[in-house]
Amino acid sequence: MFFYGNGIDRKTLYIILAILVVISLATAGSGFWVQTLLTLPAVVIAISFHEYAHAWAADRFGDTTPRAQGRLTLNPVAHLDPFGFILLLFAGVGWGRPVMINPNNFTSNKSRATCEALVSLAGPLTNFILAIIFTIIYYLLGVFAPVTQLMGIISLLVLYTITINIGLGVFNLIPLPPLDGEKIFRNILPYNAIQWLDRNSNTLQLVFIILWITGLLGTIVSPVVSFLSNTLFKAVGTIFGMFL
Repeated sequence: MFFYGNGIDRKTLYIILAILVVISLATAGSGFWVQTLLTLPAVVIAISFHEYAHAWAADRFGDTTPRAQGRLTLNPVAHLDPFGFILLLFAGVGWGRPVMINPNNFTSNKSRATCEALVSLAGPLTNFILAIIFTIIYYLLGVFAPVTQLMGIISLLVLYTITINIGLGVFNLIPLPPLDGEKIFRNILPYNAIQWLDRNSNTLQLVFIILWITGLLGTIVSPVVSFLSNTLFKAVGTIFGMFL
């Protein structure tokens, strides 16, 4: 899921993030609103599929909690948190509505820890799959679609969708709470390490916020996103080159 401040006073969190919105708007360039508008569909797709994937995986393992809460759907209304969505568009930091699960309901023959890890992995993995699908679509448009202004806009929307899905996938694999990465890795850690994580959860979330506000998180994530994007485009381009 996107950044969601469980464990930290939400009022304080909202104040911090509201300040980020003000700074973002105050320093926005002339193309900011156009870019925001073009980003909107990609953000909706990325969050909706990400959260649906968590719900679907939990349901497959026997936990019907997401189904009962209406989360087993691709309808964006079920997955978008209004405040988190606005922040995501204007400050680059936000969240979707977390999918609630009850691990005690898992009926799979896999261990509970394995099920929890796979449910957490489902979100980022789905974003990577979407990035691959939209990269293929991008190349198909380049080969078969007519060269028009409309197709240029559609191609740009597809590019944003690729980048945002890769970014969301990478971002959520960071092993810090409250991200999916922490939930994935905690299930393969020894008991003492898990206890330490539980005791220091709030502190680790604060570290996460500091890293984000200072831009250090972006410094770490951006090169990874760029590398994966370039690798994906080269791989799909090579495949297309073999048949066209």
